[in-house]
Order: sequence, then C-alpha cells, then structure tokens
Amino acid sequence: MSRRPIWAVLAPGEPARLESRALAIVMPDWDEEDGEEQPFELIPGSGGYHAMVGTDPSYVGAEMQLAEELSLECDEPVYSIERANDPWTVMSWRNGTLEVLEVDPESLAESLGCPLPRREAPSDSPAMKPLRKAALVEGVRAEEAHRVLEESGDPFPPGHYRFEDTPRGLLMASGTGNIGYADITVSERFPDATVYAVMASPELDEFFVTVRRGGEGIEEFAQPPDEFPRLQVVGDIKGERSPERILVALGIPPGWFRNE
Repeated sequence: MSRRPIWAVLAPGEPARLESRALAIVMPDWDEEDGEEQPFELIPGSGGYHAMVGTDPSYVGAEMQLAEELSLECDEPVYSIERANDPWTVMSWRNGTLEVLEVDPESLAESLGCPLPRREAPSDSPAMKPLRKAALVEGVRAEEAHRVLEESGDPFPPGHYRFEDTPRGLLMASGTGNIGYADITVSERFPDATVYAVMASPELDEFFVTVRRGGEGIEEFAQPPDEFPRLQVVGDIKGERSPERILVALGIPPGWFRNE
C-alpha cells in the first residue's frame, strides 16, 4: 500500500461478497472495464472479519456509509475507523445505529483477526498529521441540508454539524473536524448543487479538494499532487492555486482546520 491508510471498515462475511456490496454502496456505477480505481482495498482476515481500507482523502466518510449499510445485513457488529483526525474515530454499528468506542483501532483490528496495514516510513519521518474536513455547498441552505440529513437517517446527533449560510453557499463543518459523508448525502439529494469538499492538515501543507455533483466526484485538486489520482485533476479551484487563496474563494475559514 503506497499511500497511508486513512479509513477502514471491519466487517464479517465472505470476502468476495463484502467487496461487491461495498462497491455497490460507495460506487454503484463502478465498472472494472472503465479502468477506474476502486476507492478501497479488501484485506482478508484470519477469522470471520475482513478489512476494507481506503487511502483516498476524498472518500473519508465512506467508512461510515459502508459500516451503516453493512450492519443492516449481519448479526455481528461492523466497525468503522477514521484515521484522518487525531484522535482516531472508532465506531461500532449494529442495525444501522452507531456507538462511538474508546478503543485503540489497531488493537481492535488485531483482536478480530484482520490487522490494519502499516505503511513503512523512515524512522526520521514526521508523524502523520491530522486531516479535518469541511465543505461549501452552492445553491443549498442550512435548513434544507438539515432536512435531508434527518430524512436520510444521518448517524450523527443533532448539533454535531456547524452550518453557516453565506453569500457563496452553505458552509458545512463540525467541532470534531469530521462531517462523515454528509457532503455526499447533500450532493446526492441536490444533484444540481456543486459541492467543494476540503480535507486539510492544520498548516494546510496537505490539502485536498473534491468537487461533487449528484453525489459523484468529478474533479480533484491536491497539494502535494496525488500520485494516484482517482478523478480528473485540476490545477486550480475557482481560479486559485494555493490552499490559502482557495479557502478564501470558498469562504471557508482556515482556522476550522486548526479547530479554532
């Protein structure tokens, strides 16, 4: 695995069926013949559980969507792990309902017989930086987003999100830096809206923007450049090329990525 794993789902079942179901949930139009890369890698475990691991920042939040759906289809709990933020978020899902766990994700995975992969790094390399997520949704108001998230059974409790109506559109964030797949849900329910989902480190030296319409990613911007881009790569967002200027163009406060 050439990039760091930043999310995972631990689920019981037959590996081939899990992979097929996960693709149907996250990428219903995926076709291997199109040459499009899968957003996750399935790693078979030694027991009844197996790991689906993702490295693409644009798919942070997919782990919750996958775990929620898969938990409706099995008797055992399904676990989602989001490693972009610090501390990592670990959730247990039963029948579509989540419970946040205070456990070490790697210990949990090992106890289930499906240890998470580690990317080898030089001993003098810096520690993995936390990534936080926020989004701009053009053409949608806060009350509309609240309504569709409630109707869709969004797993986060009331008050989790920070919504701000601005002249540029709706800003979406949270106090934890984790908005799950709310940006995808809103994009699906308002297919004419353009969504700019931003994942960034506190100092903006890792910076990713995914542009969505109709729930699908259509373009991506990454700094530093992504070695394995999944979508059409663009060199600017709204005419801006630096993370700082892109956030200004989107109206997203840089302090949100530093938990300010």
